[in-house]
Amino acid sequence: MTLEVLLTKSSFVVGSLWKLRINIDGFKNEHSEELVTQAGIGRSFQLLAYFKNTKIIDRVKVRLLEDDYICWFKFSELVHNASKIEAWNSELFSQEIIMNKIPDILAWASAAKEISNQYLWGGTIGPDFDCSGLVQSAFASAGIWLPRDAYQQEKFCKNVGLNIECLSKRLIPGDLLFFGSSEKCTHVGLHIDNGFYIHSSGVRNGHNGIEIDGLFPPGLGNIASFYRSQFRSAGRVISCYQSGKT
Repeated sequence: MTLEVLLTKSSFVVGSLWKLRINIDGFKNEHSEELVTQAGIGRSFQLLAYFKNTKIIDRVKVRLLEDDYICWFKFSELVHNASKIEAWNSELFSQEIIMNKIPDILAWASAAKEISNQYLWGGTIGPDFDCSGLVQSAFASAGIWLPRDAYQQEKFCKNVGLNIECLSKRLIPGDLLFFGSSEKCTHVGLHIDNGFYIHSSGVRNGHNGIEIDGLFPPGLGNIASFYRSQFRSAGRVISCYQSGKT
């Protein structure tokens, strides 16, 4: 029987791998209170560095293994709340299996909409999400990991269309719709069917939470019209994100 090793100051080793026993917030840097992501129970991470404040470890820099996202955790929240692991491997699925999981992914997103929520920058564990956090979490609910941010998700997906006028016959349930400027993707939604998509949008130009909008007229409201004007591309998830670092 292997004795479980919990994360403490004495067991802290840069480069070691750990699995969370709690939900935890991830911050932009060692000083910031800006939330950039969240990690739920069962997620794995690698310790990269630490920041000391008056000789006490205050924050630790980590890489989340499922998506290679780098952020900072508060060390006080981690103590005794992460278990050491010796190795980690991502679970990979074929395109066929991913397509078979789409109904469950859409059902998960629809259920998230029914829970009282509001938009949260950096939110990935619910009930409050940001746009890419909702999409990532919906796929993760089926064991499929995607990159964390919308612009990363756009690059990861197989492109299925750039011209919005030609999309109606190309889109299938589970496709991702990307919005933003010509320079960068800043928003993502999950296509349900017939041009309708579910997404978490902010207060400005959005719903302040999870809602369903349409991509094609007629009958588009102000919010749907705004996002249609920001449309960049549509993409299809045909593989799981695979880290090249572990």
